[in-house]
Amino acid sequence: VQLQASGGGLVQAGGSLRLSCAASGRTFSTTLMGWFRQTPGKEREFVAAISRSVGMTDYADSVKGRFTISGDNAKNTLYLQMNSLKPEDTAVYYCAAARPPLFGSIWNHRSESNKYDYWGQETLVTVSS
Repeated sequence: VQLQASGGGLVQAGGSLRLSCAASGRTFSTTLMGWFRQTPGKEREFVAAISRSVGMTDYADSVKGRFTISGDNAKNTLYLQMNSLKPEDTAVYYCAAARPPLFGSIWNHRSESNKYDYWGQETLVTVSS
């Protein structure tokens, strides 16, 4: 599975951006997709996740109510709509995908970056104050 993220850029505080993540390859093997972000000197941080089969979503508290994750299975594309952006949202953003585990539910591990098998390249989001 290959993931190609795009849509980052520079925006003023209060503005919006939409990130996209185009998936190719054996995408049917993945059941969970997510967005993470990272700033210099910090660990990669969970932002949002979506279950491909039932469409369940989850968000980090810091973005709840402002960000929306969605997917278009027909286009094999994942989105992250980011509204009311704040300077603290400035980071490089990554999309990721996970295969189902042999046992248990991958959904229970949706916020754990080490449970994801495939990663897209970074896309930089800069929010100016």
